[in-house]
Amino acid sequence: MSDDAAHPIREFNRGRVLGAVRDGAASNRAELCDITGLSRGTVAALVLDLVDAGELVEIVEEAADRPGRPPRRLHLAPRSDLVVAVDLGHSHCRVGLVDASGDVLAERNDVVDVDASPDQALDHACRAIEELVAQSDPARITAGAVGVPAPVDVRTGAIGPGNVLPRWIDRRPAEELQAATGIPFAVDNDANLGALAETTYGVARGIADLIYVKASTGIGAGLMLGGRIHHGVRGRAGEIGHVPVDPSGAICRCGNRGCLETVASLSQVLRSMQSRHGEHVTLSQVIELVQHHDPGAVRAIGDAGRAIGRVLADVVNSLNPEMLALGGELATAGEPFLSAVRESVERYAQPGIARDLSVELGALAGRSELIGAAALAFSVSEVHRPGDRSQRLRRSVGSDE
Repeated sequence: MSDDAAHPIREFNRGRVLGAVRDGAASNRAELCDITGLSRGTVAALVLDLVDAGELVEIVEEAADRPGRPPRRLHLAPRSDLVVAVDLGHSHCRVGLVDASGDVLAERNDVVDVDASPDQALDHACRAIEELVAQSDPARITAGAVGVPAPVDVRTGAIGPGNVLPRWIDRRPAEELQAATGIPFAVDNDANLGALAETTYGVARGIADLIYVKASTGIGAGLMLGGRIHHGVRGRAGEIGHVPVDPSGAICRCGNRGCLETVASLSQVLRSMQSRHGEHVTLSQVIELVQHHDPGAVRAIGDAGRAIGRVLADVVNSLNPEMLALGGELATAGEPFLSAVRESVERYAQPGIARDLSVELGALAGRSELIGAAALAFSVSEVHRPGDRSQRLRRSVGSDE
């Protein structure tokens, strides 16, 4: 791909054009100019690129009763291929078959102690992949991607050093899944994939500067800057869960004391509810209590949201994004969690930055990481399709080069 085509602004604008056609907001070049604000020449060049890449088709409509050049209509190019998406959380393995529209056609979601054993987690993922592929047409499956709750060095595909997933250090889950299944695989951090999902299919479509927050057993942020995922030198960008917030607090699994995860993770929310509702209280029970305005449940969710928002305010002050998108299991609590995060961000972020910032719940019903893995997988499938695919549109993931 040429340097021009690889430029992040150009890639972002290609995504805007493709998204406008996908959403039905534009069906021709003039409408694309109106919606995107891009010049006619820029839109024309982007449309030609997308047509050449096989992403769009431009159909000339015959109009015998009208003089002049016949109108041209833009449509998404039909695609029948599927990808495998794998979302490995600290305590779950979720596998899905996803189409190019981001629809999950088949899915398994199992409780697995991913932290304890990479071998068992990857074996479980392989069995789930085999089961789902057997229910579909294997010839339609072109690629796969896996998200992991740990830093990933995207240059090598290896889990980086650290204390969060010590048994996973130097493992290369994409290579291992590819060797076991024969499907080309890619890998990235799960929060990065959440950011990719929301900008590709969700609440942040068309937004170039986004912070996506996954608030679950772990807390992490995916940073979309200038239309590209920002990984950092070793894939550690966005590790907000290990920002110390209480110097005298509990010791975190990373080895530090009082990290954000020790006061605001899903585990901490459930732990705070156990004295009244038993040690087996679940998130769904807590959410039901919140919906019935239980003071303890409302406080637990609100405290978590405010703590996360306080840390995010510093990130917002540094990066000045257009949107914060909230995902992960805690975000399923809905408005109480959203309001608490907003409260802290508005209080601690610079007023001008906070005023221009949109804070929203993710739009993908708890599947952001899974669907983000699918979006990454489709970028892999472009490379592995027959023919010269190196010139095809590549999504801004998998490499900072």
